[in-house]
Amino acid sequence: MAVVDYYFFGGSPFVYLGHQALLALAARHDVELNYKPVNLMALWDVSGAVPPPKRPPVRQRYRLLELQRFAELRELPINLAPKHFPVDVSLADQAVIALVETGKDPAAYMQKVFAGVWAEDRNLSDSKVIAGLLKDCGFDAADILARAASPDVVATREKNSEEAIAADAIGVPAYVLNGEVFWGQDRLELLEHALKTGRKPYKA
Repeated sequence: MAVVDYYFFGGSPFVYLGHQALLALAARHDVELNYKPVNLMALWDVSGAVPPPKRPPVRQRYRLLELQRFAELRELPINLAPKHFPVDVSLADQAVIALVETGKDPAAYMQKVFAGVWAEDRNLSDSKVIAGLLKDCGFDAADILARAASPDVVATREKNSEEAIAADAIGVPAYVLNGEVFWGQDRLELLEHALKTGRKPYKA
């Protein structure tokens, strides 16, 4: 079975747009996904990226085009100016680590988090909102949130960020297969080709 490290940040619209497509790809090719939330700012500090408002206007405009194109392609609703953005999704993302550590599948909860920001105007920095999404997925919200706020889980998120940087992940989403990084949900086709062919990983 192939294993793909899935580095993500819950506040990214491109993570939202690529999540379901990645899950479908994983199902087609019997891929095990390692869910690894990261501190996106740490990745950007290394790769030289900046938050959207600090980018040149031409890049800001193009980003909006891309969001609309991929939302249509993936058949997902999207709000280009969500009420709660930017938003601190640290706790929401750390709940993914807590779920994995307790043997739970976080995929459906993750989609609710991503859609919560980019389609439903939910405030994903609010622990009550996060608890509601966990309950909707059948999880013990109080237990998961307590674990999510623990120093060990916070440290795991930071370790994930370090691993993503070491793998040359420029941003999110990033998928790492056999040490080769694929950055962006628009690279899923290339990831799938690598899985189909079983080729050796490329190196820079």
